[in-house]
Amino acid sequence: MKQPVGRRRSHGTPLFRFSSFYTRLRFILILLAFVALLPPVFFHFKLRRLHQTKLRKCGWLNNPPLVCAHGGDSTNAFPNTMSAYSIALHSQVDCIEIDVSRSSDGVLFALHDRDLQRISGNSTSKVGHFRSNELKELDVYHQSGNSKIPTIEDALKLISASVRQVILDAKVGPPSYEKGLANDILSTVEKMQCKNCLIWAKSDSLVRDIIKLSSDVAVGYVVMVDPHTGARTNLLRMKGSKVAGVYHQLIDERMEREEGICLDGR
Repeated sequence: MKQPVGRRRSHGTPLFRFSSFYTRLRFILILLAFVALLPPVFFHFKLRRLHQTKLRKCGWLNNPPLVCAHGGDSTNAFPNTMSAYSIALHSQVDCIEIDVSRSSDGVLFALHDRDLQRISGNSTSKVGHFRSNELKELDVYHQSGNSKIPTIEDALKLISASVRQVILDAKVGPPSYEKGLANDILSTVEKMQCKNCLIWAKSDSLVRDIIKLSSDVAVGYVVMVDPHTGARTNLLRMKGSKVAGVYHQLIDERMEREEGICLDGR
């Protein structure tokens, strides 16, 4: 016997309402889950972006620059003497820079022309005007006591194993200037087995000579103001070099942005 049509309708209406209730409930739950997940996702990407920005600006903190003593501790001893190097090592510096000049008979000394002029009292003195025996006889008086001018071999023997980096700042002077200087420096570095030596110079021709002769030694050049033109030398100018040494007065925001490289301020 067929049921009345009106009765089917009375049974169907509650089912429709029950189904509609669960649909709305499911929608609300999905919406709440989305709202709950949105802040963590947002802050995840926000923090990631902040971390990336921090790395760009402060990434050097993970690999901080080396504290380098130019000529050793030149405050408490005469520059480029064994006393200056010893005091610097006692201070636990990361790096020592040695000025490299060549005597007239081809011996490499840890000496700068300006320091020789202070010792000799002659403002025109050049290391290349002296023979090696004459330089060895010079006494350097300072508050730390008397010191002898060391050869590069003596200097490397003392410091190379005790610091992370040794910088050899090669000076070009009379009588031979660049002639054979690259080979003399590399021969000394090889003889002393200085694996942490870096060689740089203001003379681009000398730097190119060193790069041609050896691929094992780190080589760099110096960015400075050209004394003849008054213009700053180019920052990126030499293929094969590992380092650019820049005088700190020349470092500005534009230079720091160039090619995204890291600068070593002198």
